[in-house]
Amino acid sequence: MNRIVRPVSGTLLSRLALASIIANVGIVVTGGAVRLTASGLGCPTWPRCTDDSYVTTPEMGIYGVIEFGNRMLTFAVGLIALATVLAVLAHRPRRPGLLALAVAVFLGIPAQAVVGGITVLTNLNPWVVGLHFLASMAVIAAAYALWRRIDEPDGPTVAVVPTPLRALARITTGVSVAVLVIGTWVTGSGPHAGDQGAARNGLDPESISQVHADGVFLLIGLSVALIFAFRAVGARRATRAAIVLVAVELSQGVIGFVQYFTHVPALLVGAHMLGSCVVLLATLSVQWSTRERRPAASAPQTTATEAEAVPVTA
Repeated sequence: MNRIVRPVSGTLLSRLALASIIANVGIVVTGGAVRLTASGLGCPTWPRCTDDSYVTTPEMGIYGVIEFGNRMLTFAVGLIALATVLAVLAHRPRRPGLLALAVAVFLGIPAQAVVGGITVLTNLNPWVVGLHFLASMAVIAAAYALWRRIDEPDGPTVAVVPTPLRALARITTGVSVAVLVIGTWVTGSGPHAGDQGAARNGLDPESISQVHADGVFLLIGLSVALIFAFRAVGARRATRAAIVLVAVELSQGVIGFVQYFTHVPALLVGAHMLGSCVVLLATLSVQWSTRERRPAASAPQTTATEAEAVPVTA
């Protein structure tokens, strides 16, 4: 007897994609907790926790529990991603690009875990630790793209702001990514190495913090410019997204300055890591707000002075 498999609704699929975003942000925060509690080598090897055991042992104490617990959370995040892939396969009608994005998120999680294992095997090399964080950012970006794509129709992509403003939004996104990268350099020069014996990257903390702050000032300036530019062309959705981005950036900036002048307390560093994820998501929201996908029958004709219709694959 053949079983009838019911298609997955768009609502359930959207919820799974949103859960994937939240879970991947959560693994960044818990990964930060591992480092901030000096538990980075709580399990001193990988993929085992010790040479003889895949799980933590009583002799390893709380540090082993924290590190091993974070490793186990990776499986939970992976299960959510797998459920999302299966939901995409069961969704009807099949949507172009959804499966590729869902698979990218799913495969990104073990890839990120491997980078995490390399950080352990290299005794928390600060450059590898930074790459571990950036790998998580890439997975979050893919999960966000999947979530936004689910609720879009399958027609062509149409720009809702003039081409120069779309270029400005892309530049802002690039600067935001650069700020995240430089932020990992700041972290690699600071006091929270994840273990008392872990090396630092050798950069001067004060100098690299200034470079990071300069990047933040540039990012905020570009984001404020986007607000006025979007308002000038009547792009309300894009304006709202840019306002949210500036608010998030200012909040993150306040946390950053306070943690710097209070000698980098662990709690504020953790809040700053969470804020980095929120900044990335707010930046992607602005990028997404400069275009929309419309059903083919309703795609408007554009002129040289209007936004151009730009086909995309996702």
